[in-house]
Amino acid sequence: MSQSSIQTTAEFDAFAAEYDAMLARGISVSGEDKNYFARGRVAWLARCLAGSQKHPLTALDFGCGTGSATPFLLNELQLESLVAVDASVQSLIMARRIYDDLRVRFVSLAEYRPEGVFDLAFCNGVFHHIPPGDRGNALELVRRSLRPGGLFAFWENNPWNPGTQYVMRRIPFDRDAVTLSPPTARHLLTRSGFKVLRTDFLFFFPRFLSWFRPLEPCLVSLPLGAQYQILCQRA
Repeated sequence: MSQSSIQTTAEFDAFAAEYDAMLARGISVSGEDKNYFARGRVAWLARCLAGSQKHPLTALDFGCGTGSATPFLLNELQLESLVAVDASVQSLIMARRIYDDLRVRFVSLAEYRPEGVFDLAFCNGVFHHIPPGDRGNALELVRRSLRPGGLFAFWENNPWNPGTQYVMRRIPFDRDAVTLSPPTARHLLTRSGFKVLRTDFLFFFPRFLSWFRPLEPCLVSLPLGAQYQILCQRA
């Protein structure tokens, strides 16, 4: 990644201590906490992997922040090892304090070197914080981290969902973010050497409508969920 994108993401050092509190205030309108969404993303990914009979053992969490996805990636996917990378050193310090598991290693982006060994890469809500001109470089780093045929679970906030836009305006570190529409993300991934396998939309119903949530697996093709996953593969 270029220095400008590293610097942009490193601004999260200023938010690290209050990140979870800011996020909680922002998403409180959904009636859920961050673990509901972190668990839901990885559970859906696990379902997609099982459906295609893929069983990754090693994974990269690109832009891990304070490690919200760490326990779910390790346990839902039954990983043997996870490398979690972020530009924010302060966020990594917090993650190391919280997650003491020999299977995970937290690494700063400045020190990380891709070696083409991972079965799976995962990122959530990272690319709307990367300047558009630097996104290709970031994807190249992810691509070079994967073994040939390795999978990439790319999660982003859905700008077509009004609720998502409202929540992002409530969160200080998301207010100036430049969101990616699903077609824009797919084009970017394809241009960066990935083969898109599927696009799924998730998180349609807030907690007060939770009795409708069992319907969500039938709705994933509708571009209305609060977030979307593009599952793709290193060509």
